[in-house]
Amino acid sequence: MEPIRNFDQLTAYLKTLNERKRIAVVCANDPNTEYAIARALEEGIGEFLMIGDSTILEKYPSLKKYPQYVKVLHIEDPDEAAREAVRIVREGGADILMKGIINTDNLLHAILDKEKGLLPKGKVLTHLAVMQIPTYDKLLFFSDAAVIPRPTLKQRIEMVEYAIHICSHFGIEQPRIALIHCTEKVSAKFPHSLDYVNIVELAEAGEFGNAIIDGPLDVKTACEKTSGDIKGIVSPINGEADVLIFPNIESGNAFYKAVSLFSHADMAGLLQGPICPVVLPSRSDSGLSKYYSIAMACLTSADDHRIL
Repeated sequence: MEPIRNFDQLTAYLKTLNERKRIAVVCANDPNTEYAIARALEEGIGEFLMIGDSTILEKYPSLKKYPQYVKVLHIEDPDEAAREAVRIVREGGADILMKGIINTDNLLHAILDKEKGLLPKGKVLTHLAVMQIPTYDKLLFFSDAAVIPRPTLKQRIEMVEYAIHICSHFGIEQPRIALIHCTEKVSAKFPHSLDYVNIVELAEAGEFGNAIIDGPLDVKTACEKTSGDIKGIVSPINGEADVLIFPNIESGNAFYKAVSLFSHADMAGLLQGPICPVVLPSRSDSGLSKYYSIAMACLTSADDHRIL
């Protein structure tokens, strides 16, 4: 498989598979989610179970074009809708779970339910996003901008492993993973930089398989070789990062919002850890971003083993 380097290539590849993934959507009561669903229907990559207020959903003209691929389950209460969607996924009735206009905390409460949720015991819940930046020649993955405030070493290791696995779905056989900091220096004043040393040592010992991991690096050095050359920094990343692992949620989220606003980057993102891909966009994300997240979920949903 050739590496998927942009979102158009992602859609094109999914269309060659000629398969519609089953997607349960909770409270899809907004125009941007409607656009994403309509686009996925048109591209032939998804079929949908819409769980929410049917009086709103039935007003969407785009859904009426594909009656054989859209079902509506009327549940007005958002928390009840979330619990029902999780139950359906857990029992094998859908391949992917998607958040609509429901508050993230409400959906996560259902996903994280210890008895009836979707996160296997011992797994780390985190978020992995991918962006297409006009000035970068390939897709750039990054974590975590949405879930873990201050990752522990164990959580960082899981974030790296999730990223490597997702990259393999995109045809990236040897991902270059940069551990991001505001400087390239290790310092006890920044405990996460000490974690980075441990992760690099694990990578050098072969614990992550065929992946190149280095850090601490700043974003510019990780993604632009010239910056590293000017600073005299020698790194195996060589300014060609595929993945950025951020030190905390503040830096990751600020990066996410700044690049999407000022660089007009297209985005996609999924929760990592649950038994199925979970599309968890911000309620203000564009319809295109939500569609790309659906496409990303469709690409990775083969990992769904329903093991809890």
